[in-house]
Amino acid sequence: MTRPLDRRAPQHRVSFAEGAATWARIAALSFGGPAGQIAVMHRILVEDKRWISEERFLHALNYCMLLPGPEAQQLAIYIGWLLHGTKGGIVAGSLFVLPGFLSILILSIIYALYQETTLVQAVFFGLKAAVLVIVLEAVQRIGKRALKHPLLVVLAGLAFVALFFFNVPFPLVVLGAGLTGYFGSRVRPEVFQGGGGHGGPKSGEEVKAAVITAETAMRVIPSWNRFFRILSTGLAAWFGPLLLIGSVFGFGSVFWQLATFFSTMAVVTFGGAYAVLAYVAQQAVQVYGWLSPGEMLNGLGLAETTPGPLIQVVQYVGFLGAFRDPEGLTPLAAGVLASVVVTWATYVPCFLWIFLGAPYIEQLRGNRALSGALTAITAAVVGVILNLSVWFALNTLFAKVAELQVGPLRLYAPDWRTLSVPSLVLALIAAFALFRFKLGPIPTLAMTTVLGALYVLLLQGR
Repeated sequence: MTRPLDRRAPQHRVSFAEGAATWARIAALSFGGPAGQIAVMHRILVEDKRWISEERFLHALNYCMLLPGPEAQQLAIYIGWLLHGTKGGIVAGSLFVLPGFLSILILSIIYALYQETTLVQAVFFGLKAAVLVIVLEAVQRIGKRALKHPLLVVLAGLAFVALFFFNVPFPLVVLGAGLTGYFGSRVRPEVFQGGGGHGGPKSGEEVKAAVITAETAMRVIPSWNRFFRILSTGLAAWFGPLLLIGSVFGFGSVFWQLATFFSTMAVVTFGGAYAVLAYVAQQAVQVYGWLSPGEMLNGLGLAETTPGPLIQVVQYVGFLGAFRDPEGLTPLAAGVLASVVVTWATYVPCFLWIFLGAPYIEQLRGNRALSGALTAITAAVVGVILNLSVWFALNTLFAKVAELQVGPLRLYAPDWRTLSVPSLVLALIAAFALFRFKLGPIPTLAMTTVLGALYVLLLQGR
């Protein structure tokens, strides 16, 4: 039993207003996907303000990487909870999402209304080529940190083969990797030594925390009463508004499809934003038909260039799906409502995972089995993202790609006559910028967008 915090002593020395202002600042600076977002949080919270120690920051990050959904936002909720309890976690997690929500909403409206115009087509032509290379760069970056042992390379390869060639359901791949790491850490602990996979800070960079101590971090004593209270409240907050939407528009409407799909995604998609998007992209395009592969790449480009979680692209997916099937509303109103539904279904579960699990995780620091599961899942994520990048490459560079089923094997056969040479050239330019000159995602996106736009506009001007 953990000793409760002495309520007579101050629990923290950070005012709620200062905390909210800091989370708003972090959200505004959170570009570049999970790696960039976690780096921003580390710099501000660990190094500058010294609210949390390096070791505790990594411990929280490792737990968030084991969860389904966007780990950067979950990390914000976790640290907000450590500082100010439940209301601190709600404010931190909400502010972390808000800038991205507003940005993607505005850009989705522009895209939906003006996508047929030459200028919009020109902008997105160059954007898609850069996004393809950025996803490949994520494979390299995460792989360098995650695949520290040959057996982990094998695990990543098996994940890719299972997804790309055998169409194994994504949740089964992640579950299998987690179980492999959990039990494998008992047999070969040297293989499954833990570590963050998204470019997070290194454990040797120890910075002493000035605010969060072991006593404040464990001020909440886990209990069954608390567990069921948080669970019932969280489930009601999660599903109550979605059931209301379903009852108003019908349980066969696009709004209910979006609510159920993204609620399922919030439970089964492990391994970070890129892994989540691998699942979302293929389901949204191939199963539901809400948008085309090219439009999915456009959405990823928008998410890469806006603040907040990269997974915010799901809002764009929902917007387009409802815009084209408005269920009696105007297309614009349907798109906005779908944006809210998708965002709610995606992020509300993140608060539930943190508020339920954080008190237990604070008591399980250094657990070898959990660390092994994390390491194996992170290795499998490399294969998951590679699957995403190959699928994107086929659909970006070729206008026609046939899908063949040969027994249990699923194969893709591109029509080489439909190869887009300009897209290939832009992708190669983006690759040189990222891999050779280390230009970074945002400058690379800007450069290829300008080049692609110039090419399309000049072509149209002939």
